[in-house]
Amino acid sequence: MTSEITLRLAHPDDAEALATVQNAIFCAGLRAGPVDADRMREIYLANPDTIQVTIAEQDGAVAGFQFLGLAREGNQYGVPLGWGMVGTHIRPESGRSGIGRRLFAETLRAARRAGPAHLDASIGADNQGGLAYYKAMGFRPYREFEGRIPHRLDL
Repeated sequence: MTSEITLRLAHPDDAEALATVQNAIFCAGLRAGPVDADRMREIYLANPDTIQVTIAEQDGAVAGFQFLGLAREGNQYGVPLGWGMVGTHIRPESGRSGIGRRLFAETLRAARRAGPAHLDASIGADNQGGLAYYKAMGFRPYREFEGRIPHRLDL
């Protein structure tokens, strides 16, 4: 039996739930370090460059989220000024359930409303799952950057 997946926009009190998702990814050995709710507020929820954060809930819990932000001069990933930046975070036990596709459909609508001509997803070179996901969403590699393989999607 498949459980229902619902999507909604993130709100300020979701910081702890976002941290829980990223820490599950860390515990599975798929991210460099743990995070806390304050860091999630800083990066995603209170960031002036955030366009949208979409949350996927499954069985009453946050199973994943996707961030869409606007690249500013000097951003940590070297993304060109004015591009959209996408980050996808899904609990390992919720992977391959369609959550990523559903999240990206919402992110793509938000990106088209916001207006950047290109989206970047800077994926760790050793993240085979992430590389496959973004390829399936239509992104293509366009450069290398400090252990990452940035992918782009032209809107």
